[in-house]
Amino acid sequence: MATAWNELVSAALLGTERRTPPVRPRPGQDTAAALLDAAALHTVRRRAGLLPAAARPRPAAAPEDSRPPLPPAARQRLALLLADRTGAGNGGRRGSAPDLVELLPQWLAAANRYGYRAPADLLPDLLEAARARTDLRPEALTFGGPRARWLAGLNPQWKYALRAIPGSSPAPGGTGAPFDAPAARQLWEEGLFAERVALLVTARRHDPAAARELLAGTWRTERAEDRLMFLDALREGLSPADEPFLEEALSDRSRNVRSTAAELLAALPGSALSGRMAERARTCVALERTGDGTRIAVEAPHECDKGMQRDGIAARPPSGHGERSWWLGQVVEATPLAIWRQHLGGRSPAAIVTLPVTDGWRPDLHAAWCRAAVRQGDAEWSRALLGPPDSVPTAEEAPWLDPAKLLSALPPGERAEWVAAFIAAHGLSEAFRLLGVCEVPWPEPLGTALVDALATARDSGGYPWSFSGVMGLAERCLDPSLADRLALLTAPAHDDLLGTSSYWPEAFSRLIATLRLRGAMRQELAGVG
Repeated sequence: MATAWNELVSAALLGTERRTPPVRPRPGQDTAAALLDAAALHTVRRRAGLLPAAARPRPAAAPEDSRPPLPPAARQRLALLLADRTGAGNGGRRGSAPDLVELLPQWLAAANRYGYRAPADLLPDLLEAARARTDLRPEALTFGGPRARWLAGLNPQWKYALRAIPGSSPAPGGTGAPFDAPAARQLWEEGLFAERVALLVTARRHDPAAARELLAGTWRTERAEDRLMFLDALREGLSPADEPFLEEALSDRSRNVRSTAAELLAALPGSALSGRMAERARTCVALERTGDGTRIAVEAPHECDKGMQRDGIAARPPSGHGERSWWLGQVVEATPLAIWRQHLGGRSPAAIVTLPVTDGWRPDLHAAWCRAAVRQGDAEWSRALLGPPDSVPTAEEAPWLDPAKLLSALPPGERAEWVAAFIAAHGLSEAFRLLGVCEVPWPEPLGTALVDALATARDSGGYPWSFSGVMGLAERCLDPSLADRLALLTAPAHDDLLGTSSYWPEAFSRLIATLRLRGAMRQELAGVG
């Protein structure tokens, strides 16, 4: 019987013209129809011949979840978002309908802030959405709670949820499960590489010392490329307690590992490496007083000795860089910024960056100070190097200056104010990366500046798709209260000489619809209406 079935399958796959099936057609019946009749008959036979299987034990009951349920309107909204998670694209212009796919992460984050539990009947769709999108998993598993993990144990396709460490995504107010150290140890020893990296980052948030011990226990057996990634995860919760381990990593056989260890040690202002770098920097940079005033004199290193190389200084420069400028930049970048105030005559960072620099060393010195400010998260130095937002030098004038990176060291409120002033002065052409480092939702001054800039772009004849990146950010980050103000911009602009205004109403309509939908989501989760 099995042989006959296999022959039918082969004939069906290859076609009756290439493989004659073991059937006898009835008068007037073609071979293909006879094959299907025979297959139907064999199917009934196979099912009728099945023997009953032994009953398996019933799964344990799902655990209780004591969190409050979603308000009815919010539950309905979640069902719609999960149903649209595939996000059928329109292949061209974005249209005026909101992108529900991009709203699901925001919805999950907001629901977790309220501490709601996921509806039981929507857990399969939630797990399936997180299976397809790894960026959803932390919020989805927090929202799904213990029942999501229980359900994942019944479906191998959702096994990713079982690898999450209990307590890794606590609910608001610290109500999540405590960090499970035994489970973390098991996953560290048995998990896939990506899971181990994620575990190390999570463990650093809960118990930095325990995470470091996990890594130290297997350090010598890890591959060089894996050691590099694991070491990079120590940035989370970095503290002086990590210094002995990082000092040992300075002797690693991998140059990249040594370099990363040195970078982490340089981020600890009191580390021995920071002290060694400060001594080197003092010999390279000094004040010079002349009849014309005071300036900074630079004497870059003439060699890269073994001590410098052990401390993470790469001896060979990349193409297009001179050796001495390359070594100087690395030394200054790894030097604690706090030394410069005393070393350069008690001046503030704002005063230091205005001093002239001898022999054309200014670009190298300022570039290193910029990298040091970002690495050390020094707001005062970042503020001084950025300067006022209305007079930021161009990339041609100061190629070393990266405002987006320097802004990351400023407090969120100041960051948003700086970007708002930048947009007011320069428009949107260079604002995309700057907007990306601002805290969400954007505060009122930044949102207002963006709306005004979009109105100017429309009135000046620009095309909306030229600002598609900014518009996409605005959909996710603008405060929904600005929707009414944007509604005024849906009318065609006056004096449309370039014929572009017909495209703006559609772009603004989409933005307005998304903001209003986000506002509705916020009210639904709050139980309003």
